[in-house]
Amino acid sequence: MTPPSSRARRSTAVRRHRTVLPRRRTVRARRSTVARRHRTVVALAGALAALAVGCGSSGSGGATVDGVRLVKEGRLTTCTHLPYPPFQFERDGKVVGFDVALIDLVAAELGVEQVVVDKAFETIRTGADLNAGLCDVAAAGMTITDERRENLDFSQPYFEATQALLARKGVRAGSLAEVKAGAARLGSQSATTGEELARRAGIDPTSYESSDAELNGLRTGQVDVIIQDYPVVRNWLKDPALAERFTLSADLRTGESYGFAVRKGGNPKLLEKIDAVIRTARADGTYRKLYEEWIGPMPKGADGR
Repeated sequence: MTPPSSRARRSTAVRRHRTVLPRRRTVRARRSTVARRHRTVVALAGALAALAVGCGSSGSGGATVDGVRLVKEGRLTTCTHLPYPPFQFERDGKVVGFDVALIDLVAAELGVEQVVVDKAFETIRTGADLNAGLCDVAAAGMTITDERRENLDFSQPYFEATQALLARKGVRAGSLAEVKAGAARLGSQSATTGEELARRAGIDPTSYESSDAELNGLRTGQVDVIIQDYPVVRNWLKDPALAERFTLSADLRTGESYGFAVRKGGNPKLLEKIDAVIRTARADGTYRKLYEEWIGPMPKGADGR
């Protein structure tokens, strides 16, 4: 039998318990109200995000112009590798050249300004820079190859390229076979089709990170001959001091074509815009004008006509 005092204490405890119950319902009601408010805020945030996308801007500062996605508002950002005259190089503190001039036409069509970013050629050709959102387009005197197509979407060809050998005068270098047979030391620019061509010929060239470094290797006697794109070599030989010491010893016809590139599967509208600009420039004479300004006399058919 429970003592009276114990029963009294239990009765008091029950009353206290009954008093608490309505308060619990109040807490649940408040939680429900908070949850509804939270859902409302989330829905509103989602609607605002959708509105922002619809207007063509992204939270990262990008924008969309005529369906073309840009990593920076008001800019067409170009990844290139400097120097690579006559396609891209610095003059009076500004990046200029044939590639730069053609992409300027694309920027003008979009109503934005081109901004050039200097990157390693390796990260350009593998698509790493484009995938990282560092640029919208790659314009780097880049040959279109099946291997590169696995990582990049290329425009239609805008320049028919070939390779050349630039040798110290007196060195027998009429072909890669002659370079190999005479054990001449060959230099190349890393990750380029010229370097690949030399290796397929059974030569292990000294690899340089840039065309500028490659030319310096020849100047300083580190190598006897270098392989590089023909128009680049021709541009170098405009310098009388170089022409006095070195000669274009071989023109290697390889059937290569340059193309501009965008992120794989990432910007089809930009690719369409680039192709349209190239077609228009060839048709209206702008291509010829830029070719002769930056490269020299244009061979017959070089404008695709």
